[in-house]
Amino acid sequence: MINRRSLVIAGAGAVATAALVSPAIAHKTFTLDPRFLPQSVLAPVGYPIGTIVIDTANRFLFLIEDAGRARRYGIGVGQAGLALSGNAEIGRKAKWPSWRPTANMIRRDPARYKRHAGGVPGGPGNPLGSRALYLYREGRDTLYRIHGTTEPWTIGMAVSNGCVRMVNEHVEDLYERVPIGSRVVVEA
Repeated sequence: MINRRSLVIAGAGAVATAALVSPAIAHKTFTLDPRFLPQSVLAPVGYPIGTIVIDTANRFLFLIEDAGRARRYGIGVGQAGLALSGNAEIGRKAKWPSWRPTANMIRRDPARYKRHAGGVPGGPGNPLGSRALYLYREGRDTLYRIHGTTEPWTIGMAVSNGCVRMVNEHVEDLYERVPIGSRVVVEA
């Protein structure tokens, strides 16, 4: 269930404003384009119920709910050359997950990531946010995730290291709707 207390709809333009949950940056607010709010839409064609379809070009994640309908969420995606594509499945789920930058992330940007090489415990300041859905292929972790974020203003952008990021309240909603083993299709 989405925590509606953190989303405020304002005026005829329906602009959503949410406060961040991290105490370190709780003073910041952001404006989320209404098209990135969770909503029921026509489903992408050809996918069975329960499939997660990630449209990286348009920055949407669809959960196919029934014939012809899907729940759509706004997402932030990987920068060019860093995004996952193709098929995967939800191999693991975690609430308030811990995080460790990959070796590639540390190599690409040591000034930013080396200090976190030992990992960051779960909690409001963790880059994976409140929930993480771990993407697997053939039983192996791809190191890509669908997760929350401490930077919700990046929804709609290509800014991550390849993972799919969502507003924390939105990933919490998705987390409750999908079981481990759910099929994920990433369209580049």
